Amino acid sequence: MSDLTPITPNSNPAEALDAVNSSEEITAVADDRSAKTRQLLGMKGAAPGETSIWKIRLQLMKPITWIPLIWGVVCGAASSGNYTWTLENVLKAAACMLLSGPLLTGYTQTINDFYDREIDAINEPYRPIPSGAISVPQVITQIVVLLLSGIGLAYVLDLWAGHEFPNVTVLAIFGTFIAYIYSAPPLKLKQNGWLGNYALGASYIALPWWAGHALFGELNWKIMVITLVYSLAGLGIAIVNDFKSVEGDRQLGLKSLPVMFGVTTAAWICVVMIDVFQGLIAAYLVSIHENLYAAILVLLILPQITFQDMYFLRDPLKNDVKYQASAQPFLVLGMLVAGLALGHAGI
Repeated sequence: MSDLTPITPNSNPAEALDAVNSSEEITAVADDRSAKTRQLLGMKGAAPGETSIWKIRLQLMKPITWIPLIWGVVCGAASSGNYTWTLENVLKAAACMLLSGPLLTGYTQTINDFYDREIDAINEPYRPIPSGAISVPQVITQIVVLLLSGIGLAYVLDLWAGHEFPNVTVLAIFGTFIAYIYSAPPLKLKQNGWLGNYALGASYIALPWWAGHALFGELNWKIMVITLVYSLAGLGIAIVNDFKSVEGDRQLGLKSLPVMFGVTTAAWICVVMIDVFQGLIAAYLVSIHENLYAAILVLLILPQITFQDMYFLRDPLKNDVKYQASAQPFLVLGMLVAGLALGHAGI
């Protein structure tokens, strides 16, 4: 048996106490920075206290939500089959990403926060409006500026692309209308778990995809139908967002799926929608003889199923953010694979 090394007590207790306090201060600073970052990006687990009006305006626009829309433009450009890596095309794509992400998604998130201020007071009281960090007139001004800027940029893109019919402008107007009726009474689509989540899923997948495709090619009914089917997987992703606000939704009578069916059943509905409709897109790719792309898409679905079992199905209330962070990269990569396959097939 080996000798045990004796533990020598610290001869300077004050020094040891300072070290502990210093460690706690570092941890507190790190936690504070993490909370502020989450607040700025519009993520769960944020903290109040921001005073810069521009940072507060950015919080309303929830930058974390821009990413899928920006990616949707990339997928649309890929599915057009006409995108080439020229400086002009890169600038066009960047402008379309600005349209779909910061401007129109920013508009959507701001108007949603405006009409959700009572729910947020329950679920996320640190949000800018319920916390009193920004006034209602300032919020309305932001909504109008983002709306007009988005439609204006869409029209510029139509002129730039030489469209006889303003496809991108029409899509922008349609998207902003969907965003309005999703959040605002009397329709307020988000009051219905199925309609609201599908509107959200289609806005995150189909609409930016159509814009990217229309900018570089001819938008046709096949692409529109395929992406609307893909948006049913997006419906599943949208359901994930409902788990963070179950209590507020229940109190205010909103029929989100977790409220309607219970947390466990809603979690299963969510993962089935995500997996099945991606699988149907893979089957369609096989039907048009894009077998390699179909195989890659299936391989990207498998890790999503793994993370669903590891995190989401076990505790959707606790692990919703962790699940999204781990599984969604595979879903968005699958979208690009599908876009490349459609472009290669000339659909």
